[in-house]
Amino acid sequence: MGDRIPAQDSSANLLRNTSRVEIGEYQDEVPDGMWLDKSPDSSKNTSPPGYQIVVETPTGNAEYEDDINVLASSTQPLRMDFEDTKDDDEDEEKDDEDPHKPRGNWGGRFDFLVSLLGYSVGLGNVWRFPYLAYQNGGGAFVIPFIIMLILVGIPLMFMEMAFGQYASLGPTAIFGKFCPLFHGLGFGMVIISGVVSLYYNVILAWTIFYIAATFTSVLPWEHCDPQWATHECYSYADADNCATFNGSVYLNATCMFPNTTEEFSYLKELAHNATKKTPAEDYFENYVLELSDGIDNVGPVKWQLLLCLLLAWLIVFACLSRGVQSFGKVAYFTALFPYVVLFILLIRGVTLPGSVDGIKFYLTPEWHRLGKAKVWVEAAVQIFFSLSPAWGGLIALASYNKFNNNCFKDALIVSIGNISTSIFAGIVIFAIVGYLAHELDQGVGDVVAQGAGLAFMVYPEVVTRLPISPLWSFLFFFMLLTLGLGSMFAISETCITGITDLFPQWRRRKWAVVLGFAIFGTIVGLPMTTKGGMYILQLMDTYAASWSVFIFASLESLLIGWVYGADRFCKDIEQMIGPRSRLFKLIFKIFWCFLSPATLMFLLFFNWIQYKPIEYAGEPYPMWADALGWMLSLTPVIVVVGMSVYKIFTTHDEGKTFWQKIKFLSQPHASWGPANTKNRYDSVTVQYTP
Repeated sequence: MGDRIPAQDSSANLLRNTSRVEIGEYQDEVPDGMWLDKSPDSSKNTSPPGYQIVVETPTGNAEYEDDINVLASSTQPLRMDFEDTKDDDEDEEKDDEDPHKPRGNWGGRFDFLVSLLGYSVGLGNVWRFPYLAYQNGGGAFVIPFIIMLILVGIPLMFMEMAFGQYASLGPTAIFGKFCPLFHGLGFGMVIISGVVSLYYNVILAWTIFYIAATFTSVLPWEHCDPQWATHECYSYADADNCATFNGSVYLNATCMFPNTTEEFSYLKELAHNATKKTPAEDYFENYVLELSDGIDNVGPVKWQLLLCLLLAWLIVFACLSRGVQSFGKVAYFTALFPYVVLFILLIRGVTLPGSVDGIKFYLTPEWHRLGKAKVWVEAAVQIFFSLSPAWGGLIALASYNKFNNNCFKDALIVSIGNISTSIFAGIVIFAIVGYLAHELDQGVGDVVAQGAGLAFMVYPEVVTRLPISPLWSFLFFFMLLTLGLGSMFAISETCITGITDLFPQWRRRKWAVVLGFAIFGTIVGLPMTTKGGMYILQLMDTYAASWSVFIFASLESLLIGWVYGADRFCKDIEQMIGPRSRLFKLIFKIFWCFLSPATLMFLLFFNWIQYKPIEYAGEPYPMWADALGWMLSLTPVIVVVGMSVYKIFTTHDEGKTFWQKIKFLSQPHASWGPANTKNRYDSVTVQYTP
């Protein structure tokens, strides 16, 4: 008897007593030629047991009873073979009949892996994690960071990747089939990603501006230029030069020569007590941004930033217009090049005086900090926003995978790569910050910063003190650009996938969809290139992807773990990546059903309790701006609730009560399952009946 097994995993055909095997190729089809064959060495077994065959289809159950007489012991392996009733010619489908062909697939497994790495490892790993570690216990912060990675990061990342890969659909389409009642959940995710993409590309425009500024022999922020410097601007290089002249005092960006001893003492005291701002800080705020006095006064568009924003969106269009095939190839560079630069910066950093003090400051554990709830919350939030579950990106990227891709292995690789990059980047940054503290004769804690402050104020000041400073400046900002582009590509692809899944006829003209998205992003980004643009960007960054993503992640986890069923979801995963151990399934069921949702709800309530009105540079925003931010946060949630209500009241089923409609809409649609019919199956349970 030859092996005629259309099932995806041939190992599933070995059964013992009560077993399960995945067979068949079409929903509601029971393959012909079903039999059990005895083992070659089972001739001594003469007691024929009876078996009942139960066939479960995705849309219901159908029982087929048969008394099968076999000369095999119930303790021996039984082989179940199924006749492939399809003609061989039908197995070779034409390209235009393949449902994946118009949608597209990754060119290879590593295309997906590096794209996912680029999505997860972004600007936050370089400019946020090191500061969080310093603030929350130094090296001790790694412990809650790893624990939260296990509690929240890996389970949710694996869940979303398996979810998207199984159905080969993006967020806007997948929830409509998976749970029609919460079809809006996918739309809410895409709205969050869309808003983030609008301001994220503005940050990349800033890096392009700085890259252009490095093409000079002397960096423009090395000295206090009267064009943009304030009276508080203090160039340490100019101050050192001024000090070489006897009786001179450096004050208000000017080297002064007092006439009397009393005047010298007076100016010396003024210089000592004066508020000092580095030229890099003044350059960023007064030249790059031309920052206004508040969000009430946005001012005109700064044309240089507008050109940089246009270039940033042009790069996005060029790399995404041909679909994930081109995106996957570009991702090799955007995901891997930053590691080359970080390694170069590390080698240069550790050779600088004061670097060891900076690294010690970063890694020295403060164990008493672990007793504070805030430390654990900060670790969980950093993991959550770094791996980005509930943004729709993981679902969208995984939806282009081949059905049998091992998404669990990918989730582990990217999660471990993410935390390793964060720790490594912290060492690099603090080596450089330690050098700056040594040069300024200040404590490391006095010069360290996070976010834009680190990238556009602290580091630019450091490179002015290095030989060939334009080269080091170019490498750093080009690294930031590639880091940001890796995330930006994935965020944009999430939105584009959401659009093309809603309108499949647009897939063949994807370039037009990407172009429209880029034009829309440029127009909406215009206010952030004005003199008050920084205030708008901070407002969007604070509210766009805040507590709404915790709600979405909790809801998604509960839908998969409880409504759809964790056991059923594990079965779907096994269909893709093969059988898993009972312990594996038990662990993830506990995470999806209990630990992850509970952790997310704790984070949500803690964020609400700790809420403070937004401010910039110590100045609070006006009340109307805060209200606008809350509206921005509520919009995705309102979309989810609104679409759920619409679904309930537009479902016309005679005799169904309100709760029956909810129950009905909570179940998967009849079309739910793998997109390619080759991967649909009927599951057969062979039950031993003594």
